[in-house]
Amino acid sequence: MLLQTRLPGARRALALLLAINLFNYIDRTILAAMEPEIRKTFFASTDPDAMAKTGMLATAFLLSYMFAAPFFGWLADRFSRWVLVGIGVALWSLASGASGLAATFTALLVTRIFVGMGEAGYGPAAPTLLADYFPEAARGRVLACFYIAIPVGSALGYLFGGAAGAAWGWRWPFYLVTVPGLFLAMLCALLREPRTQFPPKKRVIRHQWRELWINRSYVLNTAAMTAMTFAVGGLSFWVPSYIHEFRGQPDLGRINIVFGGITVIAGLTATLLGGWTADWVKRHHPGSYFLVSGIAMFIAFPLTVAMLFTPFPYFWSLLFLVEFCLFFNTGPSNAALVNVTPPPIRAAAFAFNIFIIHALGDAISPPLIGAIADRWRMNTAFLAVSGAMAIAGLFWIWGAKFLEIDTKTVSDVTEM
Repeated sequence: MLLQTRLPGARRALALLLAINLFNYIDRTILAAMEPEIRKTFFASTDPDAMAKTGMLATAFLLSYMFAAPFFGWLADRFSRWVLVGIGVALWSLASGASGLAATFTALLVTRIFVGMGEAGYGPAAPTLLADYFPEAARGRVLACFYIAIPVGSALGYLFGGAAGAAWGWRWPFYLVTVPGLFLAMLCALLREPRTQFPPKKRVIRHQWRELWINRSYVLNTAAMTAMTFAVGGLSFWVPSYIHEFRGQPDLGRINIVFGGITVIAGLTATLLGGWTADWVKRHHPGSYFLVSGIAMFIAFPLTVAMLFTPFPYFWSLLFLVEFCLFFNTGPSNAALVNVTPPPIRAAAFAFNIFIIHALGDAISPPLIGAIADRWRMNTAFLAVSGAMAIAGLFWIWGAKFLEIDTKTVSDVTEM
């Protein structure tokens, strides 16, 4: 039967998963905040490919994350997701601490691979847990609350990484996130799996997978999220270096603090407002989750181009608006992903989405943008980022007309 009310413990589960997701993005963003110092530690200033090489740290994390995610997604559809989440959080926390101990660039690369593997145990399971705890009518708002961890955690990564790195060196931010992560992993053992039934027979699952591949909302949403992830990955990794080295702003610590502050304010307000707006527009347009996401991307495109030619301090205002538009789709796009995937394969469907959006998105954008910047200018590289935003908008607008029927198809099957 389709869930009509939230299950007992739903708010507690949301609070814990939100806290874990915060540390998820803190761990990811510390690396970007400390990239210039890491580059100085491991590469000579005359190395023409230094930025492309440090960009591979993000790629190593994302490759392990996206390749491990399908396996963990398969497990999450069959075993306790809280156990998988706890194991994943413990693994990435220990690997983050090991990043600070790395004596060579190769060792640092290996630790980022293990961070990605740990997050793969968490990524497919967390949103599907929330989908089981909360009814369809509340999922847009719930997932918007869950995903505010992206801007807030990212901002805290820049703020915390910039402050701790300036005070004690780039290794210490990695050390300091280890213990809180292990504590959150232990808390997962206190919660019970809300799912009472596991996947049906293999022939039913095969049928649902075949239906998913021709589900236009799922396919177009994944395509749009891929283009958006390419843009976000490129911006989040290179903005501090861009401002510091290409715009000539000398204080890297202040850059990270300001960038972090902008990210948390823009991301927090946009993520919550995006979920609320999509739910409100849905009263009049059933494809609202895609519609508001696509419009936000079309607005972000020209703002990004204008930002590249805007002098300081006005640059910061344009950056705020760009980030606001990028985060506006977070709740609606993920709520749509939940609503158009059948529950027995939902974690695996999320895992496949994770694989695609990272394989073709932010796994390639940091080194690609770094390579372009090494040979031309960062402004040229960021023009590719703005183009990706426009492509994301096109896919979401295209998918808006299919969302109602695809959501209803899954709801009808669930109620049977």
